[in-house]
Amino acid sequence: MDVQNSYHDPVMLQECLSGLNISPEGTYVDVTFGGGGHSRAILERLTTGRLLAFDQDADAAANAEPLRSNPCFTFVPANFRHLRRYLRLHKAEKVDGILADLGVSSHQFDTPERGFSTRFEAELDMRMNQQGDKTARQVLNDYPVEELQRILGRYGEVHNARTAAEAIFAARHNTPIETVNDLKEILMRYAPRHRENKYFAQVFQALRIEVNEELSVLEEFLEQIPEVLKPGGRLVVMSYHSLEDRLVKNFINKGKFEGEVEKDFFGNEIKPLRAVTRKPVEATAEEVARNPRARSAKLRIAELIEKE
Repeated sequence: MDVQNSYHDPVMLQECLSGLNISPEGTYVDVTFGGGGHSRAILERLTTGRLLAFDQDADAAANAEPLRSNPCFTFVPANFRHLRRYLRLHKAEKVDGILADLGVSSHQFDTPERGFSTRFEAELDMRMNQQGDKTARQVLNDYPVEELQRILGRYGEVHNARTAAEAIFAARHNTPIETVNDLKEILMRYAPRHRENKYFAQVFQALRIEVNEELSVLEEFLEQIPEVLKPGGRLVVMSYHSLEDRLVKNFINKGKFEGEVEKDFFGNEIKPLRAVTRKPVEATAEEVARNPRARSAKLRIAELIEKE
């Protein structure tokens, strides 16, 4: 498989570049390198600037090889929850812009053996970092029924999470749940008629988020932003489901993930970021027709408030 080509087009490329407000001499971070489409476009706009690109996936690391000879480019083979640590390591404590294209890449979905997709028969893996310990198979076979219900309900917004969790729990006592088809056979009778694909997509989303700790990783990442962005520096985040988008929206608008924004004695809001876009930017109809993955993408742009 041609790894680079299998990643497909970077979503909302021009909107991301515009959001970053790139200076040729600036320092930028792409925390989700993937196929490198966004990173390549950023590098084209740099002269003496720097780009640090993060990705924990070995396939993405291989895809970064052609760029390693560029003096402006540094690849960091790590999860972006460790953003601050690696920026310090590479002497880039403060940066001008950070881009995050969240979720699973087209390449990961389209590689059957990774187990991300409901379309292919494969082992239930779902690890973005293939060196990670936890797999979807382990979650399904080892978690208590209460935890399975919580995951399906919270992360997948599965309407019959309790029933599905109990069915999984009962089935695994007879035979371990090993593959995509094993799981689909167990849950097929509980999937809404004519909406089976959406139902299984919700179940798989829930398992993927649990395996990769996606929401806690996103929270840890966002909490580091005020420390690593320069005043006026830009944060550009693209999310693909409401759970992620809600975290990003709340952090930008309130400086935290829940509750109301705090105010000082004079009634001024206490938060590190200012939203550049009032509403999330969405892909054009033309882009969605060309790249279906863009359909659910929501792009939010913010900048670090300069302290007076």
